[in-house]
Amino acid sequence: MGGTKAAAEEIEVAGHTVRLSSPDRVIFPQRGFTKADVFHYYLSVGEGIMRALRDRPTTLQRFPEGIEGEMFFQKRVPTRGVPPWIRTAEISFPSGRKAAELCPADLAHVAWAAQMGTVVFHAWPVRAADVDRPDELRIDLDPQPGTDFADAVTAAGELRALLDELGVAGWPKTSGGRGVHVYLRIQPRWTFVEVRRATIALARELERRRPELVTTAWWKEERGSRVFVDFNQMARDRTIACAYSLRANARATVSTPVDWDELTQVDPDDFDLRSVPARLAGRGDPHAGIDDAPWDISPLLAWAERDAAAGQGDLPYPPEYPKMPGEPKRVQPSKDRDRKTT
Repeated sequence: MGGTKAAAEEIEVAGHTVRLSSPDRVIFPQRGFTKADVFHYYLSVGEGIMRALRDRPTTLQRFPEGIEGEMFFQKRVPTRGVPPWIRTAEISFPSGRKAAELCPADLAHVAWAAQMGTVVFHAWPVRAADVDRPDELRIDLDPQPGTDFADAVTAAGELRALLDELGVAGWPKTSGGRGVHVYLRIQPRWTFVEVRRATIALARELERRRPELVTTAWWKEERGSRVFVDFNQMARDRTIACAYSLRANARATVSTPVDWDELTQVDPDDFDLRSVPARLAGRGDPHAGIDDAPWDISPLLAWAERDAAAGQGDLPYPPEYPKMPGEPKRVQPSKDRDRKTT
């Protein structure tokens, strides 16, 4: 016979009572971390994760039975059994469908999601006040086969120099895996299409400067052993694990904010459920100033116009998206019969 099941608890969080059921359920088997560990981890990094999530529509990556069990992405808050204080924001998908997605107003929202088996929080780059105009431009540096975290860090260093030339602050964090994310706080004046164009322009400039290291090639067969700048992370309904979110891997790593100088020294595996709370308490949040100076992306849009005039227009959207105006064919190059060969 199994042991006695731990009783549910009721915990006060941000002025609300949040129920924690099955606190001893194992979520990360290789580390032995339980649902209670996940729940209390998120309470312990409240300052940091609320800076990342506050007022942002958020997709929940849920693992009700642990990371080796069933996983699903929840984009709609249930209509029943939800506390009356839970806030939502209505977002629109590329298909035109709409959904009321969790929109954390305080740490109790994060705790409630953790009680529901959420391990990873995927925040939209918009705020509830205007869900169609991003206030965050995200650069996802994704190492391809044959490259690793060190290559992503090198690419991030090149990006830092480029951002310095533009006069804008970049805010780096580990992805929780092999990649690096760099966020720019921007003025919420432009559409998803425009911010994606700006991201492509920035990525292309980075690629020009380090073509042996960086690629913007959407098709994997063209990327080689380089770091891919995933510009489609700025397409509508594409999200990235937020700062201080756990990742669903064996080590229970955390997507962790760092400062630029620290980035060259860290091992992303050192940032996990156990280590990050003490780090945040001891040194504070490296992203504490991220909201201080929203940037005007007009220089990047000017680069996009320059590139278009030179024959470098839009790049493909993900396959599930409707065909977008000005988008090139979504055909794998090796299968494109109309593609010119030399």
